[in-house]
Amino acid sequence: MKHITPLFIFFFLSAASLAEVRLPQLVSNNLMLQRDAPAVLWGWASPGEAVGLTFRKRAYQTVADSSGSWEIRLPPQKSGGPHTLTIRASNTITISNVLFGDVWLCSGQSNMETPISRVMTLFGDEIRAYANPHIRYAKIPLAYSFHAPQADVPPCSWVEVTPETAPGFSAVAYFFAREMYEATGVPVGIINSSVGGSPAEAWLSEAALQPFPAMLNDVRMCRSDEFVADMQRLGALPGRRWHEVLGEQDRGLREQWASPAYDDRAWSATNLLNSSWGKSDGRPANGAYWFRREVDVPAGYAGQPATLYMGRIVNADETFVNGKSVGTTTYQYPPRIYPLPAGTLREGKNLIAVRVVSSGGFAEFVPDKPYKIAFADGEIPLTGEWKYRAGALMPPAPGGGMAFQNKPAGLYNAMIAPLRNHAVKGVLWYQGESNTGRAAEYYRLMAALMGDWRSAWGADLPFFIVQLANFMAPALLQQHSGWAALRDVQRRLTEDVPHAALAVTIDLGEWNDIHPLNKKDVGKRLALQAQKMLYGKSIVSEGPRYRSCERSGNKIIVSFRDDANDLLPVDELKGFAIAGADGVFRLAKAAIDGQKVAVWHDEVSHPTAVRYAWADNPDGANLRNRSGLPASPFQGELRIEN
Repeated sequence: MKHITPLFIFFFLSAASLAEVRLPQLVSNNLMLQRDAPAVLWGWASPGEAVGLTFRKRAYQTVADSSGSWEIRLPPQKSGGPHTLTIRASNTITISNVLFGDVWLCSGQSNMETPISRVMTLFGDEIRAYANPHIRYAKIPLAYSFHAPQADVPPCSWVEVTPETAPGFSAVAYFFAREMYEATGVPVGIINSSVGGSPAEAWLSEAALQPFPAMLNDVRMCRSDEFVADMQRLGALPGRRWHEVLGEQDRGLREQWASPAYDDRAWSATNLLNSSWGKSDGRPANGAYWFRREVDVPAGYAGQPATLYMGRIVNADETFVNGKSVGTTTYQYPPRIYPLPAGTLREGKNLIAVRVVSSGGFAEFVPDKPYKIAFADGEIPLTGEWKYRAGALMPPAPGGGMAFQNKPAGLYNAMIAPLRNHAVKGVLWYQGESNTGRAAEYYRLMAALMGDWRSAWGADLPFFIVQLANFMAPALLQQHSGWAALRDVQRRLTEDVPHAALAVTIDLGEWNDIHPLNKKDVGKRLALQAQKMLYGKSIVSEGPRYRSCERSGNKIIVSFRDDANDLLPVDELKGFAIAGADGVFRLAKAAIDGQKVAVWHDEVSHPTAVRYAWADNPDGANLRNRSGLPASPFQGELRIEN
């Protein structure tokens, strides 16, 4: 028997007791690191354990601290790759296909989160034809914490852009990345840390929330894990019970109203886009409603794959073709786009049935959306008359309890703080819908957020902010508009705070959709601002930007910034309003005069203030520059001289 010395046993046991070295989620295959900046590689091991890293034939070493954390800094690298990183401690980890380029942190709420899969109807052909290994993407999963900044994010990984992976990408970030790569040739990395419905305060650290004492106390309330768990459990009970009773009482489920064999001759008829079916005495009628329609499919289309478009539905739906469920959506915002595999449709009569669940508010099939069956070379429209019947009527669904992901500091701690070691080129921010109605506070919140994040990534960290798009009923002027007021705050922020720029999207929205589909132009406009600010390109990156106003007789003369005042002539300039001493704004006449705009109203002899595009959806406002970029909405007031 071979003799084992006590010294060998000591080393063997010591090595066996060492914890395996661990890496954060974003240090993984396909990793994208920021070029021309020190790159931090970090992770965890046993306290005092030696950790080594090999990169481009050079070795780097460090020792884990008393908590087991370690980091190694690589010197700045030029763009390019792919490279391999090897990390060794008690175990060895190899990170392959590493690129250096420009990394962008994308954050905000649902319009940043909206994936490519939602916009395929507009851009599907180009997305299916595009692959680029020099564009990488990582989506941070939803997480929140009220205790402290977390060490790592939930499981995620980097992926390259391919037709197969693209549907999961943020649409804004995807088109931004493509524009940036085509313009610069530099690899692009996107870290998407965004959450639908999130307000700005959820993305601030507790330290940055010090000027907001009520929000700080909200954090303190949520610091009790027992409170959070109880509220989540209890908050889900009423809604779950509502759906249980609805399912038990819905005649459509019991009697199989989705079946082609069901006799619906006694049902009422309605135009699909006439929402009167969802009302009772002028009030919302909640519950389950069923809609049926027979569609004749010509022989040439029978058996072919197709796509069923059912617009948007308030609130939820399950849709059936010939008795088979082809898709379901649980809330109102996503477009209903349901694939119909080959063989789903047959020649002649085909039955489409839709179960609509209305839980609160007025149920409807949203107008100005596509309702059709689309084939490769044709389509069958689905608007017009349908048969319908209520399956079960219900009271409004009870509230869903607290949305803890929207509480102050929670998203920062779990989805921003763990990223601080990862150097980034800049921030793309698309958020504000959840803060409309709090414009003055939003200015302070966003100024605090920008300073907060710059404390982690550098004082000159650039912010590129998407201004809220037009939304809701069209109107050239509203006396009070929460959306217009917040847009003006976004404009002023990017003027007051250094290293910030605005992408104006007042012409890219949809009146009936808070998530407009044209994310391609949003990405382009962000890319124009980034190219001008950070890459020294001599380009026009934005539309006319308000600078000042002055009175001349009964007119207000509006001036614009020198780099954005090449105004595009139009036959009739629309969207301007003027106010006198009474403070009431009136739609006004306006005319371009060289590089300025004169605004007047025949009944306002002594104007004091001017507005442009001041409405939730200022449809028709048409001030642009010769590059075709729209002017930002604004409000300007004259100085009151004593």
